[in-house]
Amino acid sequence: MSLPVIGKKVFVEVPSTTANLGPGFDCLGAALDLKNIFSIKRIEGDGERFELIMESTEGNHLRGGPENLFYRAAQRVWQAAEIEPFALEARVKLAVPPARGLGSSATAIVAGLVGANALINNPLSKEKLLELAIDIEGHPDNVVPSLIGGLCFTAKAASKRWRIIKCDWDSSIKAVVAIPSLRLSTSEARRVMPKEVPIEDAVMNLGSLTLLLNGLRTGQEDLISEGMHDRLHEPYRWKLIKGGLTVREAAIRSGALGCAISGAGPSILALCNENNGKRISQTMVKAWESEGVASRAPLLNLQTSGSSWRPEKE
Repeated sequence: MSLPVIGKKVFVEVPSTTANLGPGFDCLGAALDLKNIFSIKRIEGDGERFELIMESTEGNHLRGGPENLFYRAAQRVWQAAEIEPFALEARVKLAVPPARGLGSSATAIVAGLVGANALINNPLSKEKLLELAIDIEGHPDNVVPSLIGGLCFTAKAASKRWRIIKCDWDSSIKAVVAIPSLRLSTSEARRVMPKEVPIEDAVMNLGSLTLLLNGLRTGQEDLISEGMHDRLHEPYRWKLIKGGLTVREAAIRSGALGCAISGAGPSILALCNENNGKRISQTMVKAWESEGVASRAPLLNLQTSGSSWRPEKE
């Protein structure tokens, strides 16, 4: 397989995700219609050169180089395809802010995989890209919906294989995501979690997950409200989010069907019907403002198509 010519370029669009959805810790995630756009080009240089250019106010602290997450993902593609690594440039229009619980690192991994594969004419299947994405990220609930879209339940079966189920999401259900100016790293959020949890908490999560999935499938709002409760990670993480519980309570009072930490936080997800979305958004922003935290709260739909790419000229 030959290397792409210097200057060959592809564009990759990757949606944001909300993971640990309700009681679905480390297994349930959804793609949302907020996206990062990557312009990826082969440039002169060897396999140690990666140039990163951020075309947004967010992410200016991110750097290029061979250890960059995007480039490490690209290298996994070339390794699997048995092709010599080459230098890349990536320009990023960032709509998914880093360290906010919206799958920013997953967008980098998926863009690196999809873009590197596209530059060498897509020798790897989407199934192989999924396998690589989960291996790089270490858990599936962000990278899977980021790559294939929709509401995804991912679990490791007795065979030790990852099994992925795309679950139904009724179109009447929308997501308000309140995104604060605060940042919270996933590693920090994981440190506060206990090594063990009471069995009654695990059982409650199993029951809640069943209710939530059926509620999202049917649009039955009482099932969503009953199902959007977690005891595995949220009780330990709310204290890391300044004003988080105030925002949650305000969203519920304004008619949200359920409210949860998005990913590891600090963004907060509220599920609602379309009629209540604008009011809930305004309420969540005002609640955070009362705690001295600036935020925005877009009303988002489920993104069903996942990541996509196109050549520079079609």
